[in-house]
Amino acid sequence: MKYFFRLTIAYLLALTLLLYPQIALAQSAATITATFEDVDLRGEDLSGQDLKEANFSKVKLEEANLSNADLQGAVLSITNLTDANLHGINFTNGFAYVTLFDNSNLTDAIFAESIVLRSTFDGADITGADFSNAILDFDQVEQLCDRASGVNSITGVDTRESLGCR
Repeated sequence: MKYFFRLTIAYLLALTLLLYPQIALAQSAATITATFEDVDLRGEDLSGQDLKEANFSKVKLEEANLSNADLQGAVLSITNLTDANLHGINFTNGFAYVTLFDNSNLTDAIFAESIVLRSTFDGADITGADFSNAILDFDQVEQLCDRASGVNSITGVDTRESLGCR
């Protein structure tokens, strides 16, 4: 009886996919995410791109333009964003590990609820950046608080408050 039931379910599923293939295509397209591994994208223009849940591993993005890119849920691992334009990016729920944000433009960036560990922000402009509920290394928070200012134009959150600065 179990065999007959499983066979019937499999038959109905196959019949559905044959009759309505666009449903299957729509579902599979929704699950595709961009993956960039060990590539050189220095100076590339990725501004305004939808890079939700994209994976960047060992990627060189120095001087790249990612302004206003949607990076919600993206993963940055051993990625170099030195001197990059990250103005207005949305990195909500993102994860960055050993990532260099040094000398980058992070004005109006949103790092809400992100996890950023063993990463550096040396010389980065964080005016108006929102780090609400983000997890960062303690020493990075101290350094960011030394130069934190402004209010995020999208979320309305004060940068110093989002970092928990004293």
